[in-house]
Amino acid sequence: MSAVILDVHSFELSSVEREMLQHPLCGGVILFSRNYAEKRQLSELIKDIRRTVNKPFLISVDHEGGRVQRFRDGFTQIPAMANIEKFEKSHSAQLALAQSMGFCMAHELLQLDIDISFAPVLDLNGVSEVIGSRAFSSDPDQVILLSGAYIDGMHKAGMKSTGKHFPGHGSVTEDSHIAMPVDNRSFEDIQQQDMRVFQQLIKAKKVDAVMPAHVIYPQVDDKPAGFSEIWIQQILRKQLGFEGVVFSDDLSMQAASVAGSVTERAEQAIEAGCDMVLVCNSPSQAEKVLDGLSQLKVYSQRWRELLQKNSQQRDVDKHQRDATYLSSSQLINRLNEQFS
Repeated sequence: MSAVILDVHSFELSSVEREMLQHPLCGGVILFSRNYAEKRQLSELIKDIRRTVNKPFLISVDHEGGRVQRFRDGFTQIPAMANIEKFEKSHSAQLALAQSMGFCMAHELLQLDIDISFAPVLDLNGVSEVIGSRAFSSDPDQVILLSGAYIDGMHKAGMKSTGKHFPGHGSVTEDSHIAMPVDNRSFEDIQQQDMRVFQQLIKAKKVDAVMPAHVIYPQVDDKPAGFSEIWIQQILRKQLGFEGVVFSDDLSMQAASVAGSVTERAEQAIEAGCDMVLVCNSPSQAEKVLDGLSQLKVYSQRWRELLQKNSQQRDVDKHQRDATYLSSSQLINRLNEQFS
Protein backbone atom coordinates (compact mmCIF):
# COMPACT_ATOMS: atom_id res chain seq x y z
CA MET A 1 0.00 0.00 0.00
CA SER A 2 2.98 2.31 0.56
CA ALA A 3 3.29 5.08 -2.01
CA VAL A 4 5.08 8.05 -0.43
CA ILE A 5 8.74 8.84 0.28
CA LEU A 6 9.29 11.50 2.95
CA ASP A 7 12.31 13.21 4.49
CA VAL A 8 13.35 13.89 8.08
CA HIS A 9 14.68 17.12 9.53
CA SER A 10 17.88 16.34 11.39
CA PHE A 11 20.27 13.78 12.91
CA GLU A 12 17.58 12.03 14.98
CA LEU A 13 13.89 11.25 14.54
CA SER A 14 11.32 13.42 16.27
CA SER A 15 8.13 11.92 17.70
CA VAL A 16 6.11 13.50 14.89
CA GLU A 17 8.44 12.00 12.26
CA ARG A 18 8.13 8.55 13.85
CA GLU A 19 4.37 8.77 13.56
CA MET A 20 4.55 9.86 9.92
CA LEU A 21 7.01 7.13 8.98
CA GLN A 22 4.67 4.55 10.52
CA HIS A 23 1.78 5.72 8.35
CA PRO A 24 0.62 2.87 6.05
CA LEU A 25 1.16 5.02 2.95
CA CYS A 26 4.76 5.89 3.82
CA GLY A 27 7.10 3.48 2.04
CA GLY A 28 10.43 5.22 2.21
CA VAL A 29 12.61 8.08 3.32
CA ILE A 30 15.08 10.26 1.43
CA LEU A 31 18.13 11.52 3.31
CA PHE A 32 19.84 14.90 2.89
CA SER A 33 23.07 16.56 4.02
CA ARG A 34 21.26 17.87 7.09
CA ASN A 35 20.87 14.26 8.27
CA TYR A 36 24.61 13.62 8.29
CA ALA A 37 27.17 14.53 10.94
CA GLU A 38 29.40 11.46 10.69
CA LYS A 39 29.04 7.81 9.73
CA ARG A 40 28.23 6.40 13.17
CA GLN A 41 25.44 8.93 13.67
CA LEU A 42 24.01 8.22 10.20
CA SER A 43 24.14 4.48 10.84
CA GLU A 44 22.21 4.95 14.10
CA LEU A 45 19.62 7.13 12.36
CA ILE A 46 19.06 4.48 9.70
CA LYS A 47 18.79 1.71 12.30
CA ASP A 48 16.25 3.80 14.19
CA ILE A 49 14.23 4.32 11.01
CA ARG A 50 14.24 0.57 10.33
CA ARG A 51 13.14 -0.22 13.89
CA THR A 52 10.44 2.44 13.79
CA VAL A 53 8.76 1.28 10.59
CA ASN A 54 9.35 -2.48 11.00
CA LYS A 55 8.32 -3.24 7.39
CA PRO A 56 9.86 -3.28 3.91
CA PHE A 57 11.06 0.29 3.56
CA LEU A 58 13.15 2.13 0.97
CA ILE A 59 15.95 4.34 2.31
CA SER A 60 17.25 6.61 -0.44
CA VAL A 61 19.47 9.60 -1.13
CA ASP A 62 20.61 11.83 -4.01
CA HIS A 63 24.29 10.89 -4.07
CA GLU A 64 25.25 11.14 -7.75
CA GLY A 65 28.68 12.68 -7.35
CA GLY A 66 30.00 16.16 -8.09
CA ARG A 67 27.82 18.92 -6.61
CA VAL A 68 25.01 16.46 -5.82
CA GLN A 69 26.62 14.30 -3.14
CA ARG A 70 24.82 14.55 0.20
CA PHE A 71 27.50 12.94 2.38
CA ARG A 72 31.10 14.11 2.07
CA ASP A 73 33.29 13.73 5.18
CA GLY A 74 34.29 10.09 5.41
CA PHE A 75 33.05 9.31 1.89
CA THR A 76 34.92 9.12 -1.39
CA GLN A 77 34.41 12.35 -3.32
CA ILE A 78 32.77 11.11 -6.51
CA PRO A 79 33.67 13.45 -9.39
CA ALA A 80 31.02 15.17 -11.47
CA MET A 81 30.01 12.94 -14.36
CA ALA A 82 31.21 15.49 -16.92
CA ASN A 83 34.73 15.18 -15.50
CA ILE A 84 35.13 11.60 -16.69
CA GLU A 85 36.10 12.83 -20.17
CA LYS A 86 38.43 15.39 -18.57
CA PHE A 87 40.15 12.92 -16.23
CA GLU A 88 40.67 10.12 -18.75
CA LYS A 89 41.36 10.45 -22.48
CA SER A 90 41.16 6.87 -23.72
CA HIS A 91 37.76 5.29 -24.22
CA SER A 92 38.60 2.20 -22.16
CA ALA A 93 39.91 4.30 -19.26
CA GLN A 94 36.75 6.43 -19.28
CA LEU A 95 34.55 3.34 -19.06
CA ALA A 96 36.70 1.90 -16.26
CA LEU A 97 36.48 5.16 -14.31
CA ALA A 98 32.71 5.40 -14.78
CA GLN A 99 32.27 1.86 -13.49
CA SER A 100 34.57 2.54 -10.53
CA MET A 101 32.56 5.64 -9.65
CA GLY A 102 29.27 3.76 -9.75
CA PHE A 103 30.66 0.90 -7.67
CA CYS A 104 32.31 3.13 -5.06
CA MET A 105 29.25 5.32 -4.62
CA ALA A 106 26.91 2.33 -4.24
CA HIS A 107 29.23 0.30 -2.00
CA GLU A 108 29.69 3.10 0.54
CA LEU A 109 25.95 3.70 0.80
CA LEU A 110 25.05 0.02 1.02
CA GLN A 111 27.49 -0.40 3.91
CA LEU A 112 25.21 1.96 5.86
CA ASP A 113 22.03 0.12 4.79
CA ILE A 114 20.95 2.80 2.32
CA ASP A 115 19.07 1.04 -0.46
CA ILE A 116 19.41 3.38 -3.43
CA SER A 117 20.89 6.59 -4.70
CA PHE A 118 18.69 8.28 -7.29
CA ALA A 119 21.38 7.97 -9.95
CA PRO A 120 22.59 8.28 -12.61
CA VAL A 121 21.55 11.42 -14.47
CA LEU A 122 20.84 10.38 -18.07
CA ASP A 123 20.17 13.91 -19.34
CA LEU A 124 22.33 15.44 -22.03
CA ASN A 125 24.62 18.31 -21.07
CA GLY A 126 22.89 21.11 -22.96
CA VAL A 127 21.65 24.55 -21.91
CA SER A 128 20.38 23.53 -18.47
CA GLU A 129 22.58 24.86 -15.67
CA VAL A 130 20.80 22.75 -13.05
CA ILE A 131 21.93 19.68 -15.02
CA GLY A 132 25.27 20.87 -16.44
CA SER A 133 28.18 18.81 -15.13
CA ARG A 134 25.80 16.28 -13.60
CA ALA A 135 25.42 14.92 -17.14
CA PHE A 136 28.02 12.58 -18.62
CA SER A 137 28.18 14.34 -21.99
CA SER A 138 26.30 16.32 -24.61
CA ASP A 139 26.64 13.35 -26.99
CA PRO A 140 23.85 10.76 -26.57
CA ASP A 141 26.11 7.88 -27.62
CA GLN A 142 28.73 8.87 -25.06
CA VAL A 143 26.08 9.20 -22.35
CA ILE A 144 24.80 5.70 -23.18
CA LEU A 145 28.29 4.20 -22.87
CA LEU A 146 29.46 6.06 -19.76
CA SER A 147 26.19 5.85 -17.84
CA GLY A 148 25.95 2.18 -18.78
CA ALA A 149 29.37 1.58 -17.23
CA TYR A 150 28.41 3.61 -14.14
CA ILE A 151 25.29 1.46 -13.75
CA ASP A 152 27.38 -1.69 -14.20
CA GLY A 153 29.40 -0.53 -11.20
CA MET A 154 26.25 0.10 -9.16
CA HIS A 155 24.90 -3.33 -10.05
CA LYS A 156 28.21 -4.99 -9.20
CA ALA A 157 28.03 -3.41 -5.74
CA GLY A 158 24.42 -4.55 -5.34
CA MET A 159 22.47 -1.33 -5.89
CA LYS A 160 19.70 -0.70 -8.40
CA SER A 161 19.86 2.26 -10.78
CA THR A 162 17.45 5.17 -11.25
CA GLY A 163 17.68 6.95 -14.60
CA LYS A 164 16.61 10.58 -14.51
CA HIS A 165 15.05 12.87 -15.71
CA PHE A 166 12.89 11.18 -18.36
CA PRO A 167 12.65 12.02 -21.24
CA GLY A 168 15.42 14.63 -20.79
CA HIS A 169 15.99 17.84 -18.81
CA GLY A 170 19.09 19.15 -20.59
CA SER A 171 17.44 21.34 -23.23
CA VAL A 172 15.62 23.82 -20.96
CA THR A 173 17.21 26.80 -19.25
CA GLU A 174 14.74 26.99 -16.35
CA ASP A 175 15.45 25.19 -13.08
CA SER A 176 12.41 23.07 -12.20
CA HIS A 177 13.09 23.63 -8.49
CA ILE A 178 12.06 27.27 -8.87
CA ALA A 179 10.29 27.58 -12.26
CA MET A 180 8.25 25.66 -14.84
CA PRO A 181 10.55 24.56 -17.69
CA VAL A 182 9.01 24.17 -21.14
CA ASP A 183 10.75 22.21 -23.90
CA ASN A 184 9.19 23.13 -27.25
CA ARG A 185 11.02 20.56 -29.36
CA SER A 186 9.11 18.03 -31.42
CA PHE A 187 8.71 14.48 -30.18
CA GLU A 188 10.95 13.32 -33.04
CA ASP A 189 13.79 15.58 -31.87
CA ILE A 190 13.46 14.42 -28.27
CA GLN A 191 13.24 10.80 -29.37
CA GLN A 192 16.38 11.00 -31.51
CA GLN A 193 18.45 12.80 -28.87
CA ASP A 194 17.60 12.73 -25.14
CA MET A 195 15.16 9.83 -25.14
CA ARG A 196 17.53 7.61 -27.10
CA VAL A 197 19.67 7.30 -23.96
CA PHE A 198 16.74 5.94 -21.94
CA GLN A 199 15.62 3.73 -24.81
CA GLN A 200 18.99 2.05 -25.26
CA LEU A 201 19.66 1.54 -21.55
CA ILE A 202 16.16 0.16 -20.96
CA LYS A 203 16.65 -2.20 -23.88
CA ALA A 204 19.94 -3.34 -22.33
CA LYS A 205 18.15 -4.02 -19.00
CA LYS A 206 20.35 -1.53 -17.16
CA VAL A 207 17.68 0.87 -15.88
CA ASP A 208 15.82 -0.42 -12.82
CA ALA A 209 13.87 2.74 -12.00
CA VAL A 210 13.06 5.99 -13.79
CA MET A 211 12.35 9.48 -12.48
CA PRO A 212 10.40 11.67 -14.95
CA ALA A 213 11.22 15.35 -15.37
CA HIS A 214 9.12 18.22 -14.04
CA VAL A 215 9.25 19.64 -17.57
CA ILE A 216 6.41 20.31 -20.01
CA TYR A 217 6.91 19.11 -23.59
CA PRO A 218 3.89 20.81 -25.25
CA GLN A 219 4.39 19.10 -28.61
CA VAL A 220 3.56 15.84 -26.78
CA ASP A 221 1.40 16.76 -23.76
CA ASP A 222 0.46 19.90 -21.84
CA LYS A 223 1.29 18.22 -18.52
CA PRO A 224 4.80 17.85 -17.08
CA ALA A 225 6.20 14.39 -17.82
CA GLY A 226 5.86 13.31 -14.19
CA PHE A 227 2.09 13.88 -14.31
CA SER A 228 1.54 12.64 -17.86
CA GLU A 229 -0.05 9.31 -18.76
CA ILE A 230 1.19 9.89 -22.30
CA TRP A 231 4.83 10.03 -21.20
CA ILE A 232 4.69 7.39 -18.47
CA GLN A 233 2.11 4.88 -19.70
CA GLN A 234 2.16 5.23 -23.48
CA ILE A 235 5.80 6.13 -24.16
CA LEU A 236 7.87 4.85 -21.23
CA ARG A 237 5.87 1.70 -20.49
CA LYS A 238 4.40 0.70 -23.86
CA GLN A 239 6.77 2.17 -26.44
CA LEU A 240 10.04 1.65 -24.55
CA GLY A 241 8.88 -1.48 -22.73
CA PHE A 242 10.01 -0.29 -19.30
CA GLU A 243 8.82 -2.61 -16.51
CA GLY A 244 10.67 -1.13 -13.54
CA VAL A 245 9.81 1.39 -10.86
CA VAL A 246 8.75 4.98 -11.62
CA PHE A 247 9.50 7.57 -8.93
CA SER A 248 8.11 11.08 -9.10
CA ASP A 249 10.57 13.91 -8.64
CA ASP A 250 10.02 16.00 -5.51
CA LEU A 251 6.40 17.21 -5.50
CA SER A 252 7.29 20.30 -3.47
CA MET A 253 9.36 21.70 -6.35
CA GLN A 254 7.95 24.81 -8.00
CA ALA A 255 7.46 23.09 -11.36
CA ALA A 256 5.12 20.57 -9.75
CA SER A 257 2.73 23.30 -8.61
CA VAL A 258 0.99 23.36 -12.01
CA ALA A 259 -0.73 20.13 -10.93
CA GLY A 260 -2.52 21.86 -8.05
CA SER A 261 -2.26 21.31 -4.31
CA VAL A 262 0.37 18.92 -3.02
CA THR A 263 -2.27 16.21 -2.56
CA GLU A 264 -3.54 16.77 -6.10
CA ARG A 265 0.04 16.52 -7.36
CA ALA A 266 0.50 13.19 -5.62
CA GLU A 267 -2.82 11.86 -6.92
CA GLN A 268 -2.07 12.93 -10.49
CA ALA A 269 1.45 11.50 -10.39
CA ILE A 270 0.20 8.13 -9.14
CA GLU A 271 -2.70 8.06 -11.59
CA ALA A 272 -0.29 8.92 -14.41
CA GLY A 273 1.81 5.88 -13.52
CA CYS A 274 4.27 6.77 -10.76
CA ASP A 275 4.79 3.94 -8.28
CA MET A 276 6.09 6.20 -5.50
CA VAL A 277 6.01 9.96 -4.99
CA LEU A 278 8.54 12.12 -3.14
CA VAL A 279 7.51 14.96 -0.85
CA CYS A 280 10.56 16.76 0.54
CA ASN A 281 11.39 19.76 2.73
CA SER A 282 7.84 20.40 3.89
CA PRO A 283 6.48 18.28 6.77
CA SER A 284 3.09 20.00 6.61
CA GLN A 285 2.72 19.15 2.93
CA ALA A 286 3.88 15.59 3.56
CA GLU A 287 1.20 15.20 6.21
CA LYS A 288 -1.44 16.49 3.79
CA VAL A 289 -0.34 13.95 1.18
CA LEU A 290 -0.53 11.05 3.63
CA ASP A 291 -4.01 12.11 4.75
CA GLY A 292 -5.26 12.93 1.25
CA LEU A 293 -4.02 9.79 -0.47
CA SER A 294 -5.88 7.57 1.98
CA GLN A 295 -8.88 7.83 -0.36
CA LEU A 296 -6.91 6.68 -3.40
CA LYS A 297 -7.53 3.03 -4.23
CA VAL A 298 -4.75 2.26 -6.73
CA TYR A 299 -1.28 1.58 -5.34
CA SER A 300 1.65 -0.11 -7.02
CA GLN A 301 3.75 -2.69 -5.20
CA ARG A 302 6.38 -2.72 -7.95
CA TRP A 303 8.88 -0.89 -5.72
CA ARG A 304 8.92 -3.85 -3.28
CA GLU A 305 10.33 -6.05 -6.03
CA LEU A 306 13.16 -3.56 -6.38
CA LEU A 307 14.00 -4.05 -2.70
CA GLN A 308 13.96 -7.85 -3.04
CA LYS A 309 16.16 -7.86 -6.13
CA ASN A 310 18.46 -5.35 -4.51
CA SER A 311 19.02 -7.52 -1.44
CA GLN A 312 19.69 -10.60 -3.57
CA GLN A 313 22.46 -8.85 -5.49
CA ARG A 314 24.37 -8.13 -2.28
CA ASP A 315 25.09 -11.83 -1.73
CA VAL A 316 28.49 -11.80 -3.42
CA ASP A 317 31.94 -12.64 -2.14
CA LYS A 318 32.84 -10.03 0.48
CA HIS A 319 36.60 -10.19 -0.16
CA GLN A 320 36.12 -9.59 -3.87
CA ARG A 321 33.75 -6.71 -3.17
CA ASP A 322 36.15 -5.10 -0.70
CA ALA A 323 39.05 -5.44 -3.14
CA THR A 324 37.02 -3.82 -5.91
CA TYR A 325 36.06 -1.00 -3.57
CA LEU A 326 39.67 -0.39 -2.54
CA SER A 327 40.90 -0.19 -6.13
CA SER A 328 37.94 1.99 -7.16
CA SER A 329 38.37 4.49 -4.34
CA GLN A 330 42.13 4.68 -4.91
CA LEU A 331 41.62 5.45 -8.60
CA ILE A 332 39.07 8.16 -7.84
CA ASN A 333 41.17 9.74 -5.09
CA ARG A 334 44.25 9.78 -7.32
CA LEU A 335 42.39 11.52 -10.14
CA ASN A 336 40.76 13.99 -7.74
CA GLU A 337 44.20 14.97 -6.43
CA GLN A 338 45.71 15.10 -9.91
CA PHE A 339 43.06 17.51 -11.22
CA SER A 340 42.43 19.54 -8.06
